[in-house]
Amino acid sequence: MPTSAAAAAREILTGLHDVMARRGSAQAKLDHVVDIIAEALQSEVCSIYLLRDNSLELFATHGLRKEAVHVTRLSMGQGLVGTIAAEGRILNLAEASSHPAFVYRPETGEESFHSFAGVPIIRRESAIGVLAVQHAEPRRYEDVEIEALQTVAMVLAELIAGARLTDGAQRGGSRDRGMVRLAGLKLVAGMAKGTAVFHQPRVVVEHTVAEDTELERARVYAAFRRMREQIENMTREAEFGTAGEHQEILETYKMFAYDEGWSRRINEAIDSGLTAEAAIERVQQRTRARMQEIDDPLLKERMHDLEDLSNRLMRIVSGRLGTAAQTGLNRDAVLIARNLGPAELLEYDRRRLRAVVLEEGSLTAHMTIVARAMGVPVIGRVHDIRHIANEGDTILVDGDQGSLVVRPTGQTTAAFDSRMAMSQKRRAEFAAIRPFPPITKDGRRCELMVNAGLAEDAATLEIAGADGIGLFRTEFQFLISATLPGRESQQRLYKQVLDAAGDKPVVFRTVDIGGDKALPYLADEEKDESENPAMGWRALRLSLSRSTLMKAQARALIEAADRRVLRVMFPMVSEPWEYEEARALFEDQLEWARTNRKPLPSRVEFGAMLEVPSLAEMLDCILPRLDFLSIGTNDLTQFLFAADRADPRLAVRYDWLSPAILRFLRRVAREATAAHVPVRVCGEMGGRPLEAMALIGLGIENFSITPAAVGPVKAMIRSLDASAIRARMEQLLAKPPRDMRKALTDWARKQGVVIG
Repeated sequence: MPTSAAAAAREILTGLHDVMARRGSAQAKLDHVVDIIAEALQSEVCSIYLLRDNSLELFATHGLRKEAVHVTRLSMGQGLVGTIAAEGRILNLAEASSHPAFVYRPETGEESFHSFAGVPIIRRESAIGVLAVQHAEPRRYEDVEIEALQTVAMVLAELIAGARLTDGAQRGGSRDRGMVRLAGLKLVAGMAKGTAVFHQPRVVVEHTVAEDTELERARVYAAFRRMREQIENMTREAEFGTAGEHQEILETYKMFAYDEGWSRRINEAIDSGLTAEAAIERVQQRTRARMQEIDDPLLKERMHDLEDLSNRLMRIVSGRLGTAAQTGLNRDAVLIARNLGPAELLEYDRRRLRAVVLEEGSLTAHMTIVARAMGVPVIGRVHDIRHIANEGDTILVDGDQGSLVVRPTGQTTAAFDSRMAMSQKRRAEFAAIRPFPPITKDGRRCELMVNAGLAEDAATLEIAGADGIGLFRTEFQFLISATLPGRESQQRLYKQVLDAAGDKPVVFRTVDIGGDKALPYLADEEKDESENPAMGWRALRLSLSRSTLMKAQARALIEAADRRVLRVMFPMVSEPWEYEEARALFEDQLEWARTNRKPLPSRVEFGAMLEVPSLAEMLDCILPRLDFLSIGTNDLTQFLFAADRADPRLAVRYDWLSPAILRFLRRVAREATAAHVPVRVCGEMGGRPLEAMALIGLGIENFSITPAAVGPVKAMIRSLDASAIRARMEQLLAKPPRDMRKALTDWARKQGVVIG
């Protein structure tokens, strides 16, 4: 067995080149191909399955019974072969029968073979077949062998497509011309209408086997140089200023462009005998396969950045540089892509870009962060959108609901236009009351603050008519950075936020990292791999264990405040001693700054987040030491109900208007009020008009919500009699109705309260 993937693949490709050059039927060629692969990899079985008539047919084999050829068939998703094709993934198993997808086909005679490895044969991003090897001895195939199989699968795709052996089942072979409704993941809210524009036509690799390896290497080197120049220019020209999260995103992006490991892997693929385009595609396929094995969402997002660069490099090396950004948008456009990098999004004309629809994408993706700052609605996880929509189709995007309509009928368009006009009218109504304070009809002044995580978010205070920032998530800077942000970097961000907020208050929550917000640069022992990371090593628990991290943040916050009020809040406090330890650490840094004549805040206010129910039992101990208390309803509710808020099966158990959560919150509010400690709700509950009305009925009148929720909640407050809802809540909680939500909705409508 050759010692490198390049050598193994080169040995096989040399044989394949001869086979492909000969005259003869495609069947005869594939029969010869499986013999060559089996011999080169010293494997007892090598089989090729092709997608024909919507199922995977055993087309050629070395080692299995010949009578099974063209007889054994598996549907997409069935068995190991079907799983590989359906999911586009690699399987490498020491014991094939132990895999849950394993299906035994007696006609193949494969019962004596234990190990199994298979890779998809991909053409135009769709699996058209599977290449598999098997061995009697239970063992996992080495990376060298898997990479050789992937390289060979690329060449086979060219041979198979040229011979028209598959049934043309590549997605998009025939696109439905009628109206299609699709659902996806809400990434950035908003409604938009425009024509479909594809971010880039896919570069299809037509020639995979290189004639001159050194020429291909020179082409790749030249492409790398040009790509790096483009990234440098984009980094300099980004419109977000010289500091802040967006700049750090682009710096991370640039780091990938200069990654030596990536360029080395492409070089090794060229060494195996591939053309420059095929080598880039081969490495990209391997990256996609590894992404499927990664659970960490942040590492996955960094893989997406690398794929974005791979697409850019492919366009450069193939000479197909045009994207929709370069050719220009000449009308209102809905941009469609499998995924999109932050730098690519920045290339578009914001006057014409109305929305973005992605086959992939996530809430923590760098592109999502940039799109939110640009005010562009985004829907992600829209399966097969690039093959359902056609260039120029009309698309209606509802980012508020996470849905879209492709090729709408006239009636559907009219209904959408009406909803969009109503939405715009409501926004205009909210804008009209923006200058007015959130005061109830009976004169109770409520406080509406916003949640933020980016420096740019401070600009929304004026737009939304908010009272300040009630929750600034400092961990955002940590999540989008490739390395641990230094004290100076943190201080610049905090000062920028305070400057933008002016005389309005800002509450900084110390870093809430760990759990499902893992950082790749944390030491392995600090990463939480527990089954329920939300209840694991995260937030204040992690920060107290890494006192240097918390000290650096404390010093950065203290110096950034510089004669202004500094408000600091500690997340996920479960017992008073955790709060005391965190506060003591901050006070030590205050003393250090005072001793060393550093800038100091005019005063410091300390608060705690009540997210862990245990803290409610210790309020009498902690309230005398608090300047304010914030209730994090998102985590608190899932802990109270033992219901994971990310699990759709438990959605009905996650109702903020449940009498249990309302009684719990009433008790907390009463204790805090008796101790003269202001209490605020931070989270989605306070951003919903009906739920916010119920909270006012419990005596909670301070909220920190999304900027978009300020208008609707303010409209509710100004139409509400606080005394009346307090009396009604007492009645309802004394004898809870079967449906609390319906009872409150009916009451609000009778009273003329604006709840949407």
